[in-house]
Amino acid sequence: MPDFEPLRVETNGVVINAAIAGEGPPVLLLHGHPQTLIVWRKVAPALIAAGYTVVAADLRGYGDSDKPDSDPPHETYSKREMAKDQVGLMRALGHDRFAVVGHDRGGRVAHRMALDHRDAVEKLVVVDIAPTATMYARTDMEFARRYFWWFFLIQPFDLPERMIGSDPEYFLRRHIAGQAQTEGAVEEEILQEYLRCYRDPSAIHAICEDYRAAAGIDLEHDAADSDLKVTAPVLALWGAQGTVGQLYDVLETWREKATDVSGEALPCGHAVMEEVPEAFADRVLNFLSC
Repeated sequence: MPDFEPLRVETNGVVINAAIAGEGPPVLLLHGHPQTLIVWRKVAPALIAAGYTVVAADLRGYGDSDKPDSDPPHETYSKREMAKDQVGLMRALGHDRFAVVGHDRGGRVAHRMALDHRDAVEKLVVVDIAPTATMYARTDMEFARRYFWWFFLIQPFDLPERMIGSDPEYFLRRHIAGQAQTEGAVEEEILQEYLRCYRDPSAIHAICEDYRAAAGIDLEHDAADSDLKVTAPVLALWGAQGTVGQLYDVLETWREKATDVSGEALPCGHAVMEEVPEAFADRVLNFLSC
């Protein structure tokens, strides 16, 4: 992330690794699995050039952020706690209200943030996801086949940790290759940086805990809030060649969860910001400027 200032901010009992650049209205960027904050390397310059302060952060458990010990209900890695981390980060930087762009796991954290911290989230961009509860509720053979890791990573400790830990590079490369549909979208040097973080046994465990939380405590939180809708404007972007775009009416799923939703598919797979960065940045900037 050239021209970004690295940050280490203590908040909500953890230290969050982040980077900041630019001047203007604040935008928080949250990555997914198995990436880190550098997933935004291709689109962040366009946001900065357009006059935004850009904060890219590693979620707890990922990248160089803390990987705290978990608990039996996996609440430590609930999206509620992960959202608190990021709101605390932004407040520590002097931003009480901001836009948030979340891809994959980061989108799920951002969704929870928009429910729990309505005063903080001005606008929400969710990238290549349908709501977690919706995806689990509509699980069928095709979804389970395509997103097998949703059901593998949630198995009890330490089955997935031990299996991935036996060859983390193989698992990471296969995972990324299966998600990105654009040749060369993830450069080898970037993949090596993802791998540097993924080789850490504590990161592998934290990632499993993230998914275990999604299949448990997060669904409990979603059920408790089933009558609530996100009131911030929502932009949904997804890859036309990816699983989410092919198996769901993405806008319909988000209109069940939010009051103001727009969006479209882009010609790519799951790694939208890495595969079609110019088109992605254009849609995000148009949304933020409205």
